[in-house]
Amino acid sequence: MLSRNSYTLRLKTCHIRQLIPRDKGNSALQVKALRESQGLTQEIINNEQKCVQIMDNESELFKEMKRRFLTFKKDKYLENLEHFQNLAKVQKPKFMVIACADSRVCPSSILGFQPGEAFIVRNVANLVPPYENGPSETNAALEFSVNSLEVENILVVGHSCCGGIRALMSMEDNKNSSSFIENWVRIGKPAKLSTKATATASDLNFDQQCRHCEKVSINQSLLNLLTYPWIEEKVANGKLSVHGGYYDFVDCTFEKWSLNYKGSESKEDGEYSIKDREFWC
Repeated sequence: MLSRNSYTLRLKTCHIRQLIPRDKGNSALQVKALRESQGLTQEIINNEQKCVQIMDNESELFKEMKRRFLTFKKDKYLENLEHFQNLAKVQKPKFMVIACADSRVCPSSILGFQPGEAFIVRNVANLVPPYENGPSETNAALEFSVNSLEVENILVVGHSCCGGIRALMSMEDNKNSSSFIENWVRIGKPAKLSTKATATASDLNFDQQCRHCEKVSINQSLLNLLTYPWIEEKVANGKLSVHGGYYDFVDCTFEKWSLNYKGSESKEDGEYSIKDREFWC
């Protein structure tokens, strides 16, 4: 019995042979057509082999994903069934986390968040747009987590070697762009300007500038959080705290700090103070 791929290939090969001239008197033309048909047949074989290989690779990826899911179900879900059944009814996370979409920066893996502990949104370069920028998935998540879930902490997590920050530092400030990335990371322009001023004074090279901006942009996002009236009100009343975190995955260290809220002074451009800085290494 022929496999589906073999059957398809045989049909295509038969179709190619039908296109070969049957004039026995023109042998040169027949030889040329035969060579062309053989080349096309080999191309079809190669393409189908590539498709089969891709499908096999995808199948293996999902087999591994299935294995991980079933392991989670057996070792975590079923072992803590009551906890997960309660989570199915309601969630009460203590943290709202804004992290980068970078595949190397998974807050749950790095910081050990378990299901139900953190409401997480991830975007390019872990940026928080200011209130006046209008709706986005990030501030929609902020509104829900702060006003509905009543989280007690907002943690903005940046990281080393951030491609979004590198794009911000590389782009031309006054150039109109159709790039979604450039239009998004433009939110971090104040951090870029601050970094450029520091670079001029300290003679930083471009890589050092990017690393500096990775941290400055976190603090800019913390200040942007205070532009949301319902966030500032809860911070002022002591019901909500905002924190920054920086994960260096080159040497696996984590730096954590908190914004020292000083009322309206905390929202001045570039003016902020931090407290409770810790290095985890």
